[in-house]
Amino acid sequence: MLETEFKNNTLTAFLSGEIDHDSAVEIRARVDGLAQALRPRLLCLDFGKVSFMDSSGVGLVMGRYRRMQMLGGALRVCNYNDSAYRIFAMSGLEGLGVLG
Repeated sequence: MLETEFKNNTLTAFLSGEIDHDSAVEIRARVDGLAQALRPRLLCLDFGKVSFMDSSGVGLVMGRYRRMQMLGGALRVCNYNDSAYRIFAMSGLEGLGVLG
C-alpha cells in the first residue's frame, strides 16, 4: 500500500492499490509522521501503482500540500494515470502546480 524512500532531501511515497477513505487515513498518518520527522524539502507522492482512487485521493494530496507549506517544503504528484489526472484536474490541483 505504501513504501517510502528518503534521499537528497526528498521524501517519496510510493502509493499502490486503492485509495479510498480508509486507506487515505493510514497513508496520511504515515506520510505526515515521516514529513514531520525528516523535514524534507520535497514530498513526492508517486501514484504509479494506484489502481483506483476516489475523492479521498484529492483530499490526501491537498492535505499534504498544506502540510508541506507549513513545513517550508513543496509537494509534487507524479506517475499518475489518465484517470487520476482527470480527477486531479477537475479538482483544481492543476492550478497549484503540483502535478509533474
